[in-house]
Amino acid sequence: MKVAAIILAAGRGSRFGQEPKLLASLAGKPLIRHVAEAALASQARPVILVSGHRADEVERATADLGMIVVRNSNFAEGMSTSLKRGVAALPSEVSAAVVLLGDMPLVSSTLIDRIIAEWIAHACPVALVPVAGGRRANPVVLSRALAPDIEILAGDTGAAPLLRNRAGVVEWPLDDESVLRDIDTKESLEKMGHIKD
Repeated sequence: MKVAAIILAAGRGSRFGQEPKLLASLAGKPLIRHVAEAALASQARPVILVSGHRADEVERATADLGMIVVRNSNFAEGMSTSLKRGVAALPSEVSAAVVLLGDMPLVSSTLIDRIIAEWIAHACPVALVPVAGGRRANPVVLSRALAPDIEILAGDTGAAPLLRNRAGVVEWPLDDESVLRDIDTKESLEKMGHIKD
C-alpha cells in the first residue's frame, strides 16, 4: 500500500508579518525544512511540496532535498487550491496521502509513520484523522477515493468540510501535542524555538 506525503507550503501566512513565515529560522534552519525533512525521513513516498507565495525562495530553501515540487499559482484563493494541486500530482500507484502543513515543525517522521500504520490497520478508510485535546488535528491521511470531492473544494479550507459527518472517516485518539502546534505569529515561533532547541 503506497502512501505519499503532500506538504502544503503555498500560503501567505499574513499573521506572521512581512517576512515569509516558512523561511523564518527555527533551531538554525528554515521552518519549511523541518517539515520536509520529517516527511522524507518517514516511509511516505513520494513527498510532494506545494509552493505558491514566495515560491522561488521556498523552493530554494528545500532544493537539495529531492522532493517533487508543484506550484500553486492560485494560492491567494486559499488552502483548498493547494490541496487540489497536491492531490492532482499524486502518481497513479499511490493509494493515499498524508497531508502535512508547512508550519507544523514538531510533527516527526515517527508520527507520520504511525499515522500511515494506523490508516492501514483500519483497513485503509476514506480518511484517518488524529484527535488530540478533544479536537481533530493534523496531519491527516486522505484516501485517493476523496480526489473527486477535493477537486471541487473552494476557499481557504483543507479537507475538513469533506470529512464532517462522513462515513468511513476514522478518528484516531492521540496523546501528542505536536499535532496541535502550528506557527502563526513571531511569538509562536519564539515559543516553539524553546521546544526545538
